[in-house]
Amino acid sequence: MIFERQSYLQELISAEGNGMIKIVTGIRRCGKSYLLFNLYRSHLIKLGVSEDHLIQVNLEDRRNKQLRNPDALIEYIDNRMTDNRTYYILLDEIQLVNEFEDVLNSYLSIPNAEVYVTGSNAKFLSNDIITAFRGRGWEIRIHPLSFSEYYDVVGGELSQALENYYLYGGLPAVAQFDSPIMKQDYLREIFKTVYLRDVVERNHLRGGSDGLHELLRILASAMGSSTNVKRIANTFKYEAGIDIGRNTIARYLAHLQDAFLINEALRYDVKGRKYVGTETKYYFEDIGIRNAILDFRQLEFNHTMENVIYNELRRLHYSVDGGRVETFKQNKDGKSVRSNLEIDFVVNRHDERLYIQSAYALPDKEKTEQEQASLMQVNDNFHKVIIVGDRYHSNYNEDGILLLNIYDFLLGKVRL
Repeated sequence: MIFERQSYLQELISAEGNGMIKIVTGIRRCGKSYLLFNLYRSHLIKLGVSEDHLIQVNLEDRRNKQLRNPDALIEYIDNRMTDNRTYYILLDEIQLVNEFEDVLNSYLSIPNAEVYVTGSNAKFLSNDIITAFRGRGWEIRIHPLSFSEYYDVVGGELSQALENYYLYGGLPAVAQFDSPIMKQDYLREIFKTVYLRDVVERNHLRGGSDGLHELLRILASAMGSSTNVKRIANTFKYEAGIDIGRNTIARYLAHLQDAFLINEALRYDVKGRKYVGTETKYYFEDIGIRNAILDFRQLEFNHTMENVIYNELRRLHYSVDGGRVETFKQNKDGKSVRSNLEIDFVVNRHDERLYIQSAYALPDKEKTEQEQASLMQVNDNFHKVIIVGDRYHSNYNEDGILLLNIYDFLLGKVRL
């Protein structure tokens, strides 16, 4: 099975010659190396770039351990640049190199050097590092396979394909396995031996992985639910029997986001046009890893669908928040009572905004009215959408809300 990753390949191609360091980021095993060393390399060769003008180094390979030394890496690259034609320098997992920002900056002033790097840690894209790049770092964020990428290759009956995607996620290697047991075993294994261990070792967590693993279980069990550090600490104490400080939890959450394992959606007050307190929702970068954390128990497709929608919106380059809209209703005594209604996603891209609800099913009018209640309280003119886990025809209802089936959304058949 070959996944062409065309959208990411086009981003790389479009960035050629922009005078910046091209930085491909994303969770481990999502296909960064394949994109750079196979797909992009093949593109360059088809354009007529000769092999000796492609300098590629996999820094995760033990055989290249000596090249993690910054001076040794510079010497290795310089020795291969022998003329004035363009050289394409492809470096995998650049964060393993000490002082890598100095290495990369060394090639910013060389006109015939095109530098492409991958990394699995958001820390090396911190503001300090971007400053060190002197404003010349260009990030290309790659995600696990979208459902559209997955289905284009795997095919089959559409609803069954989506159910498999809900179960096993979009890591390219998982799609290669035919057996559900092999898929589950692979996901369990890489979670423990790659993702969990990587976060522990990278951040020198003295207590090992137990607290981190428990935090991931808590987040996986409450996927997409509004929470905060205090509430998570109470869950640790009263449900897991572990007394862990809020500062430690906040630090763990930052580590998990740095490793691209989880992403957050902050809570946004739509009418007040401001972010609300410390409330946030967490979603998993890959739903298969989330399910492996819970050992493939607690498979609730309504919450899974919401996570998949979040990931697709991020892939489409939207910024994504969780919405809150304040409303007032009269109680039985005639008094005005304030309440807050939730909007699953408030999304923005440039000057475009959308309000989106995720509804696994809309079996009747009552359920439809319930799902769109918060949307009806928003008085601006931006589009309002309910994404539904059914296969009926997508259409606007009489209230001007787009009812969009999940298949049309994930396959890009209806423009948001």
